[in-house]
Amino acid sequence: MAATASPGAGGMDAKPRTSPKSVKFLFGGLAGMGATVFVQPLDLVKNRMQLSGEGAKTREYKTSFHALTSILRAEGLRGIYTGLSAGLLRQATYTTTRLGIYTVLFERLTGADGTPPGFLLKALIGMTAGATGAFVGTPAEVALIRMTADGRLPPDQRRGYKNVFNALIRIVREEGVPTLWRGCIPTMARAVVVNAAQLASYSQSKQFLLDSGYFSDNILCHFCASMISGLVTTAASMPVDIVKTRIQNMRMIDGKPEYKNGLDVLVKVVRYEGFFSLWKGFTPYYARLGPHTVLTFIFLEQMNKAYKRLFLSG
Repeated sequence: MAATASPGAGGMDAKPRTSPKSVKFLFGGLAGMGATVFVQPLDLVKNRMQLSGEGAKTREYKTSFHALTSILRAEGLRGIYTGLSAGLLRQATYTTTRLGIYTVLFERLTGADGTPPGFLLKALIGMTAGATGAFVGTPAEVALIRMTADGRLPPDQRRGYKNVFNALIRIVREEGVPTLWRGCIPTMARAVVVNAAQLASYSQSKQFLLDSGYFSDNILCHFCASMISGLVTTAASMPVDIVKTRIQNMRMIDGKPEYKNGLDVLVKVVRYEGFFSLWKGFTPYYARLGPHTVLTFIFLEQMNKAYKRLFLSG
């Protein structure tokens, strides 16, 4: 009996230790911030493309490449990193909150026997976490849109925010606290659409590739399914994203906002700029999705390995 109990006790002691939840959330936010350093220029090009031709004006940029070269020529290498501090704060708030909410809900809805939630419940958890994270991250999003848009304006019309904290303080002082959450509804809607589209399209794409007979369940299949999923997600979320960008960047004209609401943005964009203008900035948006996800996971893995080596190996 004693001999039988001994291995059991040893097995209990050998259970691997993991990092605390707070560390996991911190690493999630830091990984997203690290990835943002690399993809910030694509975010800036996307925002400029979405604002190009606003209000029936002539389009400033013909293509994403034209936008990138024009920005580099006019504003230099530092110009394509305008708004980086806001992009980093967005990741620190949005990613950390989303990861935290998702983990808490996932654990609460896991069965007593350890059975994980089903697909639909997982999707609902993902959309809830995404929408909550988007709400928390909206002030940083407003600052990001305005900072990245500034360079396209004449010098006398520029807001001239020095960094994200300067932007937030000035927005509160000049326009009031509610302005920090301007466009929070389309921001949250985009997060819901992105989470729903990613989940549904990835599983369907993966199944389609496996059924074709040309793929087996390996990293190549996962990569191709991710690329297809990214294409679907970008197409589904771009119209909501342009609404968010226009509302967060708008000014008051004679005491009245440029747009009444999200629907007003959609109607005006279609009327004055054409139906397909709802997908302005498609290329940089799509090009940003893949690298940001991959880099986030790479940074996350490296931080987890370092933490285990430094604090859990003993």
